[in-house]
Amino acid sequence: MIHCKLPSKLIYHTHRERASAFAPVKGSITVEASMAVPVFFFGVVCLLYLLEIMAVQTAVRSGLQYAAKMAAQEAYGQPVLIPSRVESDIVRAIGSERLERSIVEGGSGGIDCSGSVMSARTGIARLEAVYRIRVPLPVFAVPPVAYRESMRVKTWTGYEKEGLGEPDSQTVYVTDTGMVYHKDYHCAYLDLSIRLVQAGDIDTLRNQGGGKYHACERCGGGGGAGLYITDHGDRYHSSVSCSGLKRTIYAVPLSEAAGKGACSKCGQ
Repeated sequence: MIHCKLPSKLIYHTHRERASAFAPVKGSITVEASMAVPVFFFGVVCLLYLLEIMAVQTAVRSGLQYAAKMAAQEAYGQPVLIPSRVESDIVRAIGSERLERSIVEGGSGGIDCSGSVMSARTGIARLEAVYRIRVPLPVFAVPPVAYRESMRVKTWTGYEKEGLGEPDSQTVYVTDTGMVYHKDYHCAYLDLSIRLVQAGDIDTLRNQGGGKYHACERCGGGGGAGLYITDHGDRYHSSVSCSGLKRTIYAVPLSEAAGKGACSKCGQ
């Protein structure tokens, strides 16, 4: 009896695993956190400094308003603006301790009002406060930034009787954009005399000088059935609140109206 031994069949099992490109890497969360936390705290610090800068600006403006009020009250007895007095009034209004703790360079001594002046003739005072803010960021070396706050106030210096003083001390009236000065406050050119007219009649209307009306450059002069005009102007307006219908009048000495001609109606 013959026994035949057959070769056994070899079977190999291979275990394969697919590697994903999006599989998390050990330690990646720790690295990302270590990078995100400093950036987050840096953003918080920048936001806090921005809020502090806004608070300092508000405080200086409020202090400048207080100083302007004090200057207006004291100008009656002494029509002179002393910059050091303005600085002390601002510091008093804000608080010296608050300024020492703030990011204002120099603390309570870091506010400069040397540019503040007052006209002894008109009584108009221009107050100016200049200061520098330091931003001590831990990473970047940011140089101090200069800020400037200004304000104008009309002080009380009393009335001046006509006929007294120098010949050129006559008071005249001027506007921001006017090229002439007026001797009469109630001059027709200063009194706008606003009238409401129909938009369809604007082409046939004429001002006191016989001129036609044209559309205002500010409000466009259209968009409604009614338009606003003045007797001596040459523009028509679609809104009564247009800045072209508003005028600020200043009373100044004749010597300060240099370069302006006399009004043809009241200046002769």
